[in-house]
Amino acid sequence: MILKSKFGQTGFTLVEMAIVLVIFGLILSALLLPLRAQREQAAQAQTINTLDNAKQALLGFAQANGRLPCPASGSTGIESPAVAGICNPQVGFLPSITLGIQPANPQGFAIDAWNNRIGYAVTNSNAGAFVTSQGMSNLGITTLTPDLKVCATSACGTALIDNAVAVVYSTGATGAQGSTGRADELENLDGDTVFVSHGIRLGSQSDPNEFDHLVTWISPYVLYNAMIQAGQLH
Repeated sequence: MILKSKFGQTGFTLVEMAIVLVIFGLILSALLLPLRAQREQAAQAQTINTLDNAKQALLGFAQANGRLPCPASGSTGIESPAVAGICNPQVGFLPSITLGIQPANPQGFAIDAWNNRIGYAVTNSNAGAFVTSQGMSNLGITTLTPDLKVCATSACGTALIDNAVAVVYSTGATGAQGSTGRADELENLDGDTVFVSHGIRLGSQSDPNEFDHLVTWISPYVLYNAMIQAGQLH
């Protein structure tokens, strides 16, 4: 039934109005989905840039101090001092106050585009030579054996690298969720020296194939070359 006013004008029925609203909703959803995808891509690009800057800051710190910093694990983004030459824990957060980098949250922890703290791990090999001032120089390149491992899956097999000196990573849009499943993500959250890096796979929180972490690392040869250039390693 078409509604008709006392002036003889006709209007939409409730059914027609409902159909219009449904169509409008579908059009709006179609427009918003690409916008969300664009925002997510922008966040990923921003975070990748932050991780690259973090690597450069770590190399610059090593060039200036003859060592890598320990992770931040306290209440601020300052490295936790090594005890007896060992970082404990060796897996924590990027110490942005120590490195002097941004962006950071009010506590001074480096953060990604989703405001999650950026993770950082450093090798404790050779009795902490990598985090002890002049420790690498005293032992010499041929003696050093860094042991951080990055794999393509949690099952690992052949590692992407098995002698990284440092790993820097973002836990992505989902953050450090501690649920079951998501084996590849959980490998990056268990505090050991093995990490997983591969392309982003969308899924659900309980999907073992869901993965949105962004992971990068520093190879020993990049570190050694930077320190040789700075006269910290011979």
